[in-house]
Amino acid sequence: MADHHDDLVDYDEDDDVIQSINAVPASSEPETAEDSKDKKGSYVGVHSTGFRDFLLKPELLRAIVDCGFEHPSEVQQECIPQSILGMDILCQAKSGMGKTAVFVLATLQQVEAVPGEVAVVVLCHTRELAFQIKNEYTRFSKYLPEVRSEVFYGGTPLKRDQDILRNKELCPHILVGTPGRVLALIKEKTLNLKNVKHFVLDECDKMLDQIDMRRDVQEIFRSTPHHKQVMMFSATLSKDTRVTCKKFMQNPLEIYVDDETKLTLHGLQQYFVGISEAQKNRKLNDLLDSLEFNQVCIFVKSVARADQLNKLLVECNFPSICIHGSMPQEERIARYKSFKEFSKRILVATDVFARGLDVSRVNVVINYDVPESADTYLHRVGRAGRFGTKGLAITFVSDDKDTEILKSIQARFEVQIPELPEEIDVSTYMTA
Repeated sequence: MADHHDDLVDYDEDDDVIQSINAVPASSEPETAEDSKDKKGSYVGVHSTGFRDFLLKPELLRAIVDCGFEHPSEVQQECIPQSILGMDILCQAKSGMGKTAVFVLATLQQVEAVPGEVAVVVLCHTRELAFQIKNEYTRFSKYLPEVRSEVFYGGTPLKRDQDILRNKELCPHILVGTPGRVLALIKEKTLNLKNVKHFVLDECDKMLDQIDMRRDVQEIFRSTPHHKQVMMFSATLSKDTRVTCKKFMQNPLEIYVDDETKLTLHGLQQYFVGISEAQKNRKLNDLLDSLEFNQVCIFVKSVARADQLNKLLVECNFPSICIHGSMPQEERIARYKSFKEFSKRILVATDVFARGLDVSRVNVVINYDVPESADTYLHRVGRAGRFGTKGLAITFVSDDKDTEILKSIQARFEVQIPELPEEIDVSTYMTA
């Protein structure tokens, strides 16, 4: 299958993959409601459940072991047992908690690989995320050679997608894509969804909150059979969006891990720096010189600022690379791969990179520009400290508007973000 699959994508931003955690309290003492509330979503000491307890296919268990995963996260413990039985799922959980693995494993467990029939449709709002989800399917279907997955999105030749779908030997059983391209393939009658049994939306709020994208999703949804499993996932899900989601579903299992205010990330140290716009470059230089890091994501508010800042860092001999939405798709994909493969250690990005993309070595995030909302802050800083590892997030605050946004972030997530101290203990943000 064509190797354009080293890809990224459209619309806007993107979020997720999988890994270990969760457990039961070590003590047999009954816990109070308050204790229970504090533990929700946390990483505690004793692993209670293994993936084997979910009664998954042996081929999936082998792939899970090969990927190095031992214990399911809380989200996976809550969702997988029901999702593999075909139940509708509506799930909100913070970044890095393994939501992607829930629907990847649930659909691979249930899919019937009939030649020429698409059985699973996974929609997401960006090419980058679509590409990443496709890679997860590839990893977990390693021992299921009869199951084919493909990714479709704008910016690639439509004819290539048509050729794949028309060929019974190439037609995927699992289709991952962005709504615009998937709808285009339906409208020109190349893509037939009459055999779909599973319909998944990842980062569902991003698609359902935007009117044009929601319209596309609804039209695709109507092209599928009435009886099917529907699963929706996101790190941020307002109460209004939950109502919209449930219109697509029948009595879904609703899982809200770390509901609303508790979306802070375990193991992530968060600080701010009060600074004028003119001082930002000098301070950034100092931080990159003094901090110990594996990889760093630096977020800015515009394409122009991303290009300028990256140019400045390269001139100062930092191993920096830049990604933003105005780049040709092939260029974005190549740069994303370069960063993920560790050939560059510093990434300057706009919010196109803030959601869902998973680069496990990132342990420092710097908000060179304050994000526009608390939700965007969560997605940005969620690039560090994934899967319960340690991380550091530093936000530059340069005017009254920035200060107000920082206050709203602290209020929303019930977290105190202190001023950056003169020195930070490396062990607080670097995993030994």
